[in-house]
Amino acid sequence: MYFCPMEMNALNAVSPIDGRYANKTLELADYFSEYALIKYRLRVEIEYLIALSNFELCSSLSFSAEQVLELRKLYADFSLIQAAEVKKIESVTNHDVKAIEYFLKDALEHLGLGDIKEFVHFALTSQDINNTAVPLSLKEAIEHVILPLCKEVFNEILKSSKEWMGIPMLAKTHGQAASPTKLGKEFLVFTSRIEKQIEHIESIEVEGKFGGATGNFNAHFVSYPDKDWVEFSNNFLKNLGLNRQAYTTQIEHYDGMAELMDTIKRLNVILLDLCKDVWSYISMGYFSQSLIKGEVGSSTMPHKVNPIDFENAEGNLGLANALLVHLSTKLPISRLQRDLTDSTVLRNLGMPFGHILIALKSIKKGWAKLKVNETAIMADLDNNWAVVAEAIQTVLRRENYPNPYEVLKALTRTNEHITKDHLYTFIDSLDIEDEIKVELKAISPYNYTGVY
Repeated sequence: MYFCPMEMNALNAVSPIDGRYANKTLELADYFSEYALIKYRLRVEIEYLIALSNFELCSSLSFSAEQVLELRKLYADFSLIQAAEVKKIESVTNHDVKAIEYFLKDALEHLGLGDIKEFVHFALTSQDINNTAVPLSLKEAIEHVILPLCKEVFNEILKSSKEWMGIPMLAKTHGQAASPTKLGKEFLVFTSRIEKQIEHIESIEVEGKFGGATGNFNAHFVSYPDKDWVEFSNNFLKNLGLNRQAYTTQIEHYDGMAELMDTIKRLNVILLDLCKDVWSYISMGYFSQSLIKGEVGSSTMPHKVNPIDFENAEGNLGLANALLVHLSTKLPISRLQRDLTDSTVLRNLGMPFGHILIALKSIKKGWAKLKVNETAIMADLDNNWAVVAEAIQTVLRRENYPNPYEVLKALTRTNEHITKDHLYTFIDSLDIEDEIKVELKAISPYNYTGVY
């Protein structure tokens, strides 16, 4: 069997993905671990063999329904022990995909199918397997792990946004008091952005490469020139849930994967922006956080309850995007028909998604701890009556009052703090109809919040 030279656990793992945060990223092991890669490769090899049997290449290559079930069980029930057996074979072949081929051929012998074992990996190059297995694992990881959690976070934010629509709030543009808004509306800004990127991610067609050593079906065609290998391969990848790239070198061109990475990066930027805003609202006192018994905010300041969940998410989203940028800019570049730089980079495909998963779980945890402090929000509004100056000068514009902007500018830019009484005194001094003065006095920081 194949063993790691050191028994691995959370304390001696090099990456926090498999160490400190291992319990938060465990779901991704089924998609991005070495075991998962071997299993996905085996799945592609077996499904290819089954597809060939339906392509009527020769009479000997034919499976009963029961044999098809047995073949699919080879990857459905694939174990860590069997993965170790593949690694042992690889230690001899020094070639990971060839090790899969030999493992499968041996399994066919045990199933009494040894006479067709040379159709395993028939006319293929390693990248036909890799560039099908890896996109498939990526697609299923996003569908089964990343997007469901992202939608959970989205729904929690959306639910809160609707609950908070009745809470007026002082806006801050350039860090300065600005026209009031609604707390709920400000988070609907994020849900609308998040929703758009989720839809974009779901619309991207994940692609794979399947066409032989240099993408031309050379070996396929020379062996069976009367067969339509292009249509066969198109259908084969379609049945796996992928689109086949029509024109490739030995490897896929990764443009579709790069598009997916860039879209996920944009989603991460939006989530990162959310974390920064929530952090700021907590620091302003607009939100407090539920206390967790036994949890410590500071090693020396007992009073502190830090916004660590949003800080943790921010850091991990940044790390994820750094990796996604490299993946999306490096993978589409290859020297001539093939170099191996994509192979070693793809080994890290799970890393950004590990950081994304940690971030999403942190946001979800942090969001559940938020409590709106309406007292602080209202106090901020009450302390900033100057923000209704925009409303007053706009109504005065409507009434064709001379130079209303300049008049309000002179009032609000004095060194004196503008209060409700200041504004009422100012309104009373204006040469306008009494009904307009009543209209202006009805405007306050609490109700000057627009249509949302």
